[in-house]
Amino acid sequence: MKPWIAAFLFAVLVTSSGFFELTAAIQCSPKCEVRCSKASAKENCLKYCGICCTKCQCVPSGTYGNKDECPCYRDMKNSKGNPKCP
Repeated sequence: MKPWIAAFLFAVLVTSSGFFELTAAIQCSPKCEVRCSKASAKENCLKYCGICCTKCQCVPSGTYGNKDECPCYRDMKNSKGNPKCP
């Protein structure tokens, strides 16, 4: 394979992966806004919801509970073994 073709394919791969991350972040933001709308620590809620949504590609409906809708979101734990996702 010629070097310029390999470079082009690599650039496409890098660009497209960044695009998908950006798209996921855009889709997560409104869902996390709803999820965290009644949280007392809204900034922390939005932070962790965003982390969980980006990894799991889903956020449970409502402001509390319903975690069975998204098993990945439900099963993520912090270093202390507590639920990571709000």
